Amino acid sequence: MKATPKPLANVNLKLLQAFLLVGEHSSFRLAAEMSYRSTSAVSAQIRQLEEQLGVALFHRTTRNVRLTDEGQQLLECARRALLEVESGLRKIQESADIRRGRVSLSCSPTIAATRLARVLAAFEKDYPGIDVHVREQPSEALFEAIRKREADFGIGPVVQTGEFHFDTVLEDPLYALVPKRFITTSKDTIALATLTNMPLLVLNPANALREVLEATMRERHLTMTTRYEFTQAQTLISMASAGLGAAILPKVVLPPVIDKRTYALRIVSPAMTREMAIITVRGQSLSPASRRLAELLKQRLADPEEQPRGARRGTRIEPGFDS
Repeated sequence: MKATPKPLANVNLKLLQAFLLVGEHSSFRLAAEMSYRSTSAVSAQIRQLEEQLGVALFHRTTRNVRLTDEGQQLLECARRALLEVESGLRKIQESADIRRGRVSLSCSPTIAATRLARVLAAFEKDYPGIDVHVREQPSEALFEAIRKREADFGIGPVVQTGEFHFDTVLEDPLYALVPKRFITTSKDTIALATLTNMPLLVLNPANALREVLEATMRERHLTMTTRYEFTQAQTLISMASAGLGAAILPKVVLPPVIDKRTYALRIVSPAMTREMAIITVRGQSLSPASRRLAELLKQRLADPEEQPRGARRGTRIEPGFDS
């Protein structure tokens, strides 16, 4: 007749944890130190586990402690079991964190003004318990906020640095919003050299777009005449519409309908494009709530809610390749 196995109801995590410490370090003393218990208490736990299992788990001598065959088998099983338990507890904790978490986000003004609102609305609908804080900041302040961990992550331009990690979510071509008083054209593009013959309206030096423009000018041995500098793209659009100069802007901020007094022309020779990315400090791990918002931004940020519409000839803003 087959023997009935002894019940194992009293084998708990504390006994298995004590066993793992002794088994992995081959020492009751080290196991006691690591668990902040006495050596006698750890020995008692191992004896209790051996009695419940009905087998010896260790060969004990005055000089060393080593696993029996049964002990080695249990060690492998216990490791797998505890990993499963830890994984389950971690998933439960992440689920709780997502329901009641907090996210701090720093965002470029051009993205905040055009694409961010609808993504945040969708996120709030799915995760109403998460408290989201947003800072709209130019590039310099944005990177500083991420560096100081005042923001969990940022949405901003890709720059050349080893300090941050960039996960590109949007490629945004640069356009010139040119008053018709400066040129007459049937094209959808304009050469960068042509723009240097006009007064230019640009974002101030705190914005990474300004640095890209100036670097490209230097490479091409071009010089620009800057009439005004502003912080907000909408201000540049207003100034260009008033005929004060040609505004250099990313496509994402161009209005759906272009003012009839201006042309929206893609800059070519060279074609200029900025990359916008999810930005974190290199090596940083995001919280579950922050990671979920970052994932949603990656999925939706590149898709405009409404495709911009041109106003008449010379005002279409689809990419062009002629100069």
